[in-house]
This record gives sequence, C-alpha cells and structure tokens, in this order.
Amino acid sequence: MLESPIDLPSIYRETACGETRRSIVDDMFADRELVCVGNIDRELVNALILQIRCLEKQDPHAGIAIFINSPGGEVSSGLALYDVMQAVSCPIRTVCLGTAASMAALLFLSGDEREMLPHSTVMIHDPLIPSGVGGSALELRSVADRIMRTREVTAQVIAKHTGHSLDEVLEATARDAWFDAEEAVAWGLADRVITEL
Repeated sequence: MLESPIDLPSIYRETACGETRRSIVDDMFADRELVCVGNIDRELVNALILQIRCLEKQDPHAGIAIFINSPGGEVSSGLALYDVMQAVSCPIRTVCLGTAASMAALLFLSGDEREMLPHSTVMIHDPLIPSGVGGSALELRSVADRIMRTREVTAQVIAKHTGHSLDEVLEATARDAWFDAEEAVAWGLADRVITEL
C-alpha cells in the first residue's frame, strides 16, 4: 500500500471476516484512478510512477485516470513522470480538478484524453529562476544556460501535445498564460469540459 500525498479519511466495510479499513487512495487505485495533488516533487512523482507501473503490469491495455490539482513544482521530477506516462502501454486519461499550473499543466496536457471540470484552470509559463541563485558570473551563466535548455524542452512538450508551433508556445509561455476550461480546449491544452466524472 502506498502512502497518500494528502491526509484522507478511510473507508470502513463489513466483510465476512469483520470490519475492514481501506484508504480512499487505495480504493481509487483498485479502480485504476490516481491523484496528483499538491506540489510536484520527487516523493509525489515516485509514488505515481510506482502506481502507474503496477497498474500496467496488472493490465497493459486498461486505461489509467490521473486527477490533477497542483500548482506545479520540480521540472526534473515532473519530466520523469511525463516520460513514464508516454512510455507505458496503458492509455492515460488526465482530469483537471481546480488548477493544473506550470509542471502540472505539462502533465495534464500530455494525457491521451484530457478533461477539465467547468471551473478548473490551466497555466503554462517558462521555467522560473531557482530561488537563492547567486555566485560568480560563470555560475550564473551556467544556471541561465540550464534554464534556457529546460525552456526549450518544456516548450517542445507543449507544442507536441497542443499542435501549436514552437514559436507560438514560446510566445505564450513568455508570461504566465492562464486558460479557463473553455479557453484550454480552444488552445489545444484539453480535449473537453466535463460535468460528470
């Protein structure tokens, strides 16, 4: 059993062996539904990768749903999850609940089916300068070079999954670009707005 990234209540059921307790996350996992909630970091990503790989081993052709409500986070961790999502044989449905911003937006828009609830939002932008950056001019140049390489990689991911050109993506991500659900569909970030899960 994987630990939940958030503190969720448990489900109690009466069985022939007495009362059993199961977390909501475990119950969702049994239905091939995963949650990506909170900051994208190594711990959350590693848990999601393990769950995706486990579900693929159980049935390599059955779909997996990932429900996303996240402000984003670590690009390197997010790209690791993105690579796994692209590599597995299971079709992956992503559903935006609330907000998919920054790295979470890249994960959301990379789903095979991308759905948004009516009041959810997506935000894409260029990678941010890490806090606490300092040092010599050469160190700053190295950091700037890495950020520009990351900018190119993330823009290529967005272009691939939206049908926009790289130049269009780079222009859009030069600032925080917010899209409501209908706008996200129109821009190619999502496939449809849904009112039922």
